[in-house]
Formats: sequence, structure tokens, C-alpha cells
Amino acid sequence: MTTVKDCTLIEIPVVEDYRGNLGVIEKDAIPFNFKRVYYLYDVPSSAARGGHAHKNLYQFLIPLSGSFDVILNDGIEKKTVTLNKPNIGLLLVPGIWRELENFSSGSICLVLASDEYNELDYIRHYQKFIDFKAKK
Repeated sequence: MTTVKDCTLIEIPVVEDYRGNLGVIEKDAIPFNFKRVYYLYDVPSSAARGGHAHKNLYQFLIPLSGSFDVILNDGIEKKTVTLNKPNIGLLLVPGIWRELENFSSGSICLVLASDEYNELDYIRHYQKFIDFKAKK
């Protein structure tokens, strides 16, 4: 059974240059091959995103600009991670309820996902999430 401790920060390799830095995600930079890329932007500071869990999907969240909080919940323990450096991303494992909030002005959250969109992989109601975790 996955826990919030399985959601880890991963430093993205950076090529530093006086003209600007270049973050690189290739080979084994993250522990899964990604099949989908999307991003969140223009999120009002009072809004929350997420509010769901995945049964099988892995995700890697990168704060390309600005900052935001990721609240992780495994059904027993909660943990808040603030993402605010574009060279450090957060690995989200399956079976973790997540909420994103406190978006700063101009923040951009890039998400790399291990599979294409599949509604059947989502757990969108918290009680169903708790029931899912109890079965594991």
C-alpha cells in the first residue's frame, strides 16, 4: 500500500549557462516513462485543483513558474509539500489523494503522467478513496 512517504521530491538535472539554465528530463530522471504532458496555469490563488486520487497512474509535478502547495493524503497521514523551484519536482504515486492550492500569481504546474487520460483510473470521491485504500 502506498503512503505519502512514497511521494518524493526529485531534483531535475540542470545544465547551467550564463545565458540561462536548461532543465532536462530524459533517461532515468524520473522513475517512469511518461505518455501524457499537461500544465495548469492562470489558477486563481483562491482556487484548488486536484481533489482526487489515481488507482494506477504515476505523475511528476514541476513548478515551472511561481509556487503552489500539494496536499498529500494516504488515508492515514497528510503531508503538505510546497513546490517553488523549477529544478525540483514531486513524484506522485498511485493511491494518494492530492489537492493543489495556494497558487502564486503567474504560477505554472507542469505534469508528466505515466499514461494517457483514463477516467476509470480516477477516484473522485474521498469516501470511495478510503474504501479503495481499505481493500489494499
